[in-house]
Amino acid sequence: MAMNGLIIFITWTDPRLNSPMYFFLGHLSFLDVCFITTTIPQMLIHLVVKNHSVSFASCLTQMYLVFCVGVAECILLAFMAYDRYVAICHPLSYAQIMSRQVCVKLVSTAWLFGLINGIFLEYMSFRNPFCRDNHIENFFCEAPIVIALSCGDPQFSLRMIFADAIVVLLSPMVLIVISYARILASILGRASSSGRGKTFSTCASHLTVVIFFYTSAMFSYMNPRSTHGPDKDKPFSLLYTIITPMCNPIIYSFRNKEMKGAMVRALGRTSLA
Repeated sequence: MAMNGLIIFITWTDPRLNSPMYFFLGHLSFLDVCFITTTIPQMLIHLVVKNHSVSFASCLTQMYLVFCVGVAECILLAFMAYDRYVAICHPLSYAQIMSRQVCVKLVSTAWLFGLINGIFLEYMSFRNPFCRDNHIENFFCEAPIVIALSCGDPQFSLRMIFADAIVVLLSPMVLIVISYARILASILGRASSSGRGKTFSTCASHLTVVIFFYTSAMFSYMNPRSTHGPDKDKPFSLLYTIITPMCNPIIYSFRNKEMKGAMVRALGRTSLA
């Protein structure tokens, strides 16, 4: 989380990092911090304290925050892939297409969609009453598991969440894959061998972390109810809420010379102060 905080600081304060890529990266790091702080504190408390109970209000709040941040990150990752596609495949029009106003609108769209979609998912998760032993076998409150505890028929809620996941998870992932496929096709036609190798390496690392994030979330929200279980859900929940947000700084920043230079400058100013 400290590295995400450093990325937020340097992308918002270093004038050399004023391109759309770093603007998006700063917001991605902020979303990752929100993801981690929403899930890890409660997890650590449960590991230390013997009382593992969670109030209804806490569960409600945590689920809404996970929904908002998760949906916003899904949309933002698609916008970041599109930004890279425009930068590499249409460099002459890049400044015009990805202007500051456009970038602000795209980020605002991701946040707004996350906030609104979170309300819808929250309603679908808690629309039925709870009247049985409300024991959650997971690190945190997650929609499919919470819905399974309700007294009423959960099928409608699960179908709505499945349909929502197609829009929020599957559609952005398809757009990301298409963007990177076009990037690779463009590079193959005009780059040198060394340039191709670097681009392939960068695209592969980006796609790897993105696929881990989307597929783990898909397993949690798009699988039939009968396949859900504590042993099956926990690893995937851990992957998209904690592991991937912690890997994003390494994948998107430490392989970038400009980011590494900005980090060195920021740490140098801090040590001098």
